Amino acid sequence: MRKVATSLLIVSTLCGSASAFAVTNGEGQVNFSGEIIDSACEVVNNLSDPLNVTMGKVSKTAFTGLGSTADTTQFNIELKNCPETVTTAAITFGGTPDADNANVLAITPDTDAASGVALQLLDASQQPLNLYTASRPYQLQSGTGVNTLEFAARYIQTKSEIVAGPANSVSTFTVVYN
Repeated sequence: MRKVATSLLIVSTLCGSASAFAVTNGEGQVNFSGEIIDSACEVVNNLSDPLNVTMGKVSKTAFTGLGSTADTTQFNIELKNCPETVTTAAITFGGTPDADNANVLAITPDTDAASGVALQLLDASQQPLNLYTASRPYQLQSGTGVNTLEFAARYIQTKSEIVAGPANSVSTFTVVYN
């Protein structure tokens, strides 16, 4: 009986002191900030009415090696009915990144799709935009007018060999108000 009581005493002492041996990894903090605005601008080409950009036919001989690009195709994103409290907006493009260059859009896979190229997006000053990174801010006019945000797209070579075929891609975008 004495051995059982001694064993219980040792076990309870070890269990009680186990928390004394626990190691903490430290503490941290996250601060969130934001603002609730009256409303946002209306996106003219939203998900139910997407913007279709025709890239045209590009010869694979237009590319001269990795990173070379074809001519650009201009397109616009339009915002309307912006409230007075919203003065600038940036656009963040998303989509499936290319396997060889995560900053550009992959060509939509298909049995006869082109390969060795991807779609690169550009801002109004023809600077490349990385996927999931906000563009520079565009100034907005409030009221009932339409704000035209200019962008461009072009094909970029991502592999040493290009295979001809349809070169379609899809991107979503998010308006980020500043």
